[in-house]
Amino acid sequence: MLSFQYSKFSKLPLGLLLEIQEPPSPQALNSLLSRFSGEKHPSRKLVKALQNSYCNISIVEQATGKLCGFVRITSDKGLNANLWDLAAEPGPDQMQLLSILVNSALKIIQKELPGCSISLAAPPMASEILKRNGFLMDPNGIRVMAYRL
Repeated sequence: MLSFQYSKFSKLPLGLLLEIQEPPSPQALNSLLSRFSGEKHPSRKLVKALQNSYCNISIVEQATGKLCGFVRITSDKGLNANLWDLAAEPGPDQMQLLSILVNSALKIIQKELPGCSISLAAPPMASEILKRNGFLMDPNGIRVMAYRL
């Protein structure tokens, strides 16, 4: 059983907001992904991915609207929920932002998609946050496959 309780990194830093209603622009997301992991997606495919996601969770700077963190949830609404494009602005608050994004996604899944197994594709730097939130790396030797956008 996964624990969905907030970790010590549960509060957003001053001046940042959690946005669940509106997804970011593909340009803003690609810019964040590039700073976080060096990865980018073609804008056309990214628009489609954002539109077809169950939920998009962003952390934005209140004053400027700059995207500082992001994760999106996809699901078949029955058995599986997947977290994609987990990213947070590099800097002293990066681990806190990653933790808030993962915790927020898990709370949504627990409430709206109970019973779904949860998988996540994330860079190695997020592994400690994920372990703290109950994720197991390759449980029982199961390896993940992913389709690149």
